[in-house]
Amino acid sequence: MSESPKKVIVGMSGGVDSSVSAWLLLQQGYKVEGLFMKNWEEDDGEEYCTAAADLADAQAVCDKLGIELHTVNFAAEYWDNVFEHFLAEYKAGRTPNPDILCNKEIKFKAFLEFAAEDLGADYIATGHYVRRADVDGKSQLLRGLDGNKDQSYFLYTLGHEQIAQSLFPVGELEKPEVRKIAEDLGLVTAKKKDSTGICFIGERKFREFLGRYLPAQPGKIITVDGDAIGEHQGLMYHTLGQRKGLGIGGIKEGSEDPWYVVDKDVENNILIVAQGHDHPRLMSVGLIAQQLHWVDRQPLKGTLRCTVKTRYRQTDIPCTITALDDERIDVRFDEPVAAVTPGQSAVFYSGEICLGGGIIEQRLPLTAV
Repeated sequence: MSESPKKVIVGMSGGVDSSVSAWLLLQQGYKVEGLFMKNWEEDDGEEYCTAAADLADAQAVCDKLGIELHTVNFAAEYWDNVFEHFLAEYKAGRTPNPDILCNKEIKFKAFLEFAAEDLGADYIATGHYVRRADVDGKSQLLRGLDGNKDQSYFLYTLGHEQIAQSLFPVGELEKPEVRKIAEDLGLVTAKKKDSTGICFIGERKFREFLGRYLPAQPGKIITVDGDAIGEHQGLMYHTLGQRKGLGIGGIKEGSEDPWYVVDKDVENNILIVAQGHDHPRLMSVGLIAQQLHWVDRQPLKGTLRCTVKTRYRQTDIPCTITALDDERIDVRFDEPVAAVTPGQSAVFYSGEICLGGGIIEQRLPLTAV
């Protein structure tokens, strides 16, 4: 007697990647159902009422593919485990990455548990551009085949046991192939643009949005030489390496180069700027990372040669990492790196394999060496 097909619940976002993921899994012989997650309930004026449109698109795709679509509300989990942390980090003057926390707490925790326990799933699937490899009984996380779309940076907090329960069908394809499949199938999502903005909250005027939850705290903008040249409305609105939106474009100090944020003095609420995107004050020779996650769940001992990304879409940087203890590591780059930002994630690779990563606690500036 043949085994019944394994059941996969696909996280249907109403986008093209999850739509094609569902179709690919059907072709591979799985029993496929969709799940649409509603994770934000705060304000939804008409301008931001995208959730209803996304649900309609997800339903249209599921109808076309002949699969059932479930819905679930994780708004409480999102608020408690993602959004409050996001606000606390901004309030502390750091720049968090909500997509990483959202994957950790919602897509590969709340969704994974709900799919397994309530819907009887053997696996979940998402439209992430990553790949999975099973080696010696453990699942590894690999970069997506499409280097332009690889999303392993956002999934480094996953352990091998979560990856073993997850399928990533579009990770083996390039984005144009995915869109072509959707077009050939006549899916409503074929030409839909990729979502951007804050995970599950979407695109909105960031300054205005953050201002609803955190009061503005104006302070001085000073140059690296100590000259006050303007006022900021809150350190939370600025990140290292930022050029636009500083309101000091007309001011020049012996150079025509634009101004960049090179540091934040959180204690004194001061934003520090310099002219030129490669100003030495913006460069770092390394970083200290904490809140570590290793995909194989084995803490690093001693030292390791690998590569690191300190932000998404960055070219890999060769580095040496040294364990300070189980919770913190010292990372030294082979070459200085610009705009290493506390609160963001440092993610480590060995070739195609994503090893894991951690939160940047502090940068080690070039100028202090």
